[in-house]
Parts: sequence; structure tokens; C-alpha cells
Amino acid sequence: MAYLIFKTIISAVIIVAISEVSKRSSLLGAILASLPLVSYLGIIWLYIDTGSKAQVAQVSKSIFWMVIPSLSFFITLPVLLKMELNFYISLAISTIVMVTVYFGMIVILQRFGINI
Repeated sequence: MAYLIFKTIISAVIIVAISEVSKRSSLLGAILASLPLVSYLGIIWLYIDTGSKAQVAQVSKSIFWMVIPSLSFFITLPVLLKMELNFYISLAISTIVMVTVYFGMIVILQRFGINI
């Protein structure tokens, strides 16, 4: 249980730090947020928990393929915000677009025999 709390605190501190840095510098905040910190931490926690290099390799490969559809969110959100849509509506629409592109990517990968 202490390990789970430790992982949660470390992860939360990183997220809060990025949020605070972003208030002061959007460029530095963007650079930090664009780092694959969640993936990095997830891979570390997975390896510590399982000791399995094969699982880490599989997750890493899957993350690579899922980064591509996640970019749709970062394309859609600023477009909707520039159209003066409400922030939360823009966020919701961008999320729906991203999830749709995720499913599309999974279908496309499966057709090419790539299992993630």
C-alpha cells in the first residue's frame, strides 16, 4: 500500500509542477508537457512491478502507435478554441475526436497484422 501511495504522490507532483510552470511560461510548460512523462513513469512502474522486459517492450511499442492518434486532440482543441467555442465544449469535442481516431488506428493496425 505504501508503494502505491508513493507512486501516486510522485506522479501527482510531476503533474502539478508542469501546471505551475505552464502558468509562468507556456513554452517551458509545453516542452515539459510534451515529454512522455506519463509513459516514462508507467514504464518504470511496470518494470519495477513485474521485472518483465518483454512487457515493457510491448507497452513501449503500443505507446508509439497510440501517440499518432493522440495528436488529433492537439490539432482539434486550438482550432475549436479559436472558433470561440466554450472551453469545456472544445475539450469534450477534442476528446471525442481523439477517442474516435484511437479506435480507427486500432482497426487500421489490426488490418496490417499489428497487435497492440
